[in-house]
Amino acid sequence: MNLDELRRKIDQLDEELVSLLGQRAELAAQIGRSKRDKDAAVYDAAREAQILRRLAEFDAGPLSAEALGHIYREILAACRSIQQPVKVAYLGPEFTFTHLATREQFGRNAVLLPATSINDVFRAVQKEQADFGVVPIENSTGGVVPETLDCFLDSHLLISSELYVPVHLFVVGNCRLEEVATLYSHPQPLAQSREWLRQNLPGVQVENVASTAVAAQRAAEDPTGAAIATELAAEGYGLEILADNIEDEPANRTRFFVIATRDAQVTGEDKTSIVFTTAHRAGALATALGPLAAHGINMTFIQSRPARGRLWEYVFFVDFAGHRSDPNVQQALDELGGQCPLLQVLGSYPAAD
Repeated sequence: MNLDELRRKIDQLDEELVSLLGQRAELAAQIGRSKRDKDAAVYDAAREAQILRRLAEFDAGPLSAEALGHIYREILAACRSIQQPVKVAYLGPEFTFTHLATREQFGRNAVLLPATSINDVFRAVQKEQADFGVVPIENSTGGVVPETLDCFLDSHLLISSELYVPVHLFVVGNCRLEEVATLYSHPQPLAQSREWLRQNLPGVQVENVASTAVAAQRAAEDPTGAAIATELAAEGYGLEILADNIEDEPANRTRFFVIATRDAQVTGEDKTSIVFTTAHRAGALATALGPLAAHGINMTFIQSRPARGRLWEYVFFVDFAGHRSDPNVQQALDELGGQCPLLQVLGSYPAAD
């Protein structure tokens, strides 16, 4: 086929796709009405995870599984907004990695509510000012986010899903790279790109700011200033990209939790997060973790935090493979709860990794 014939074929396929999307949206509207009758949540993390996993098994030709996933996340978000607009609180401001994660998970039609702290995100969901919240939990280079762990101790909110966002850092500004006199950055991305900066911007004055978004804003106000920020921040503040992918570790990524008043249904590929305390004696942690091993449960994350008000005592956060409704997980949790002064299940949710 020549070029004109190929374009006519694409036009025909586009018409068919639009018609099919309309049919899908109508079915989504019907599902929305059924959810309202049953007082079910609009965002069903388990169902959406199952859809994306099923689609990943199909042969999309030249389209990669990642590209297909991005397309369908927007379709799912658009259909979800037909059922009911979803309000999502996230650690702001706009154009940060948490904003990027929130938009990726909930789409452009969700009502996004930036909060000034992780605690404020939890509070917005607890007070029903938001249906969901998005908070960072760990970075593959920088480690865990202690404030998120601490907020779970003071809250009855649950984890309904997780997602991972690759950390790609950009130098952005309105001057040429060799003209940069001041570099604005949050301390974490600064640490994650230290080697690149040493080689490419030696001797440049560095000014620490509260977020990548604030860094971009400061760069927009400074004719010889630049920022380490997201591509989204460059777009939002009208800045040019002076250098891309400057992170020293190409595989660097951040894990986020979506928090809500309920967790997710079983999908078959799930994780569960818990927090517990142990008796203050030798071997107590090894004994506490014994039920997980005894029931064949794979632990994927463990982190300790000082127990507030009790010197040299700790609480332990653990993630493991499986859903709390799985028989072996139920048995392990029963045994763990029988020997720990505190055991709190933070939620079961579809595994994103």
